[in-house]
Amino acid sequence: MEIRSVKGSDYYVISPLINEWWGGRQMSDKLPKLFFDHFKNTSFIAEKDGKIVGFLIGFLSQTYPEEAYIHFVGVHPDYRKNGIGKRLYNEFFNIVKKNGRNIVRCVTSPVNKVSIAFHTKMGFEIEKNGDKKVDGVSVHTDYDGPNQDRVLFVKKLI
Repeated sequence: MEIRSVKGSDYYVISPLINEWWGGRQMSDKLPKLFFDHFKNTSFIAEKDGKIVGFLIGFLSQTYPEEAYIHFVGVHPDYRKNGIGKRLYNEFFNIVKKNGRNIVRCVTSPVNKVSIAFHTKMGFEIEKNGDKKVDGVSVHTDYDGPNQDRVLFVKKLI
């Protein structure tokens, strides 16, 4: 498997797959092409035998000079549980550290139990200052708009 930086043209391959990879959830509108054009140095593609099997879209915060943010990550359902997500995250962490950053943030939906478990296993902490709990997890109501509750994660890199 190869990990490489994203290219603008990757958008046209990944965008039609997103809803399918998320089991029919409407997610593709959360990843516009601008991410593939403007965050190439901090976003990555996992390929196996020339086929895209995973991706991570992240960026260095413009507001907080010590922070970076992971916006969107996906792994093809047939390739999950093979360490692809971990490799993509580690590639991002390496770039973050090379740029003098030491905090990584990301969010997920409270219904995405697999994502919550993955992030916890990767050493992320759930931010505890949410305004409600869902299954014992701190949640920020309407974080991404009406009825768009989110679990917020933070990881300090060492």
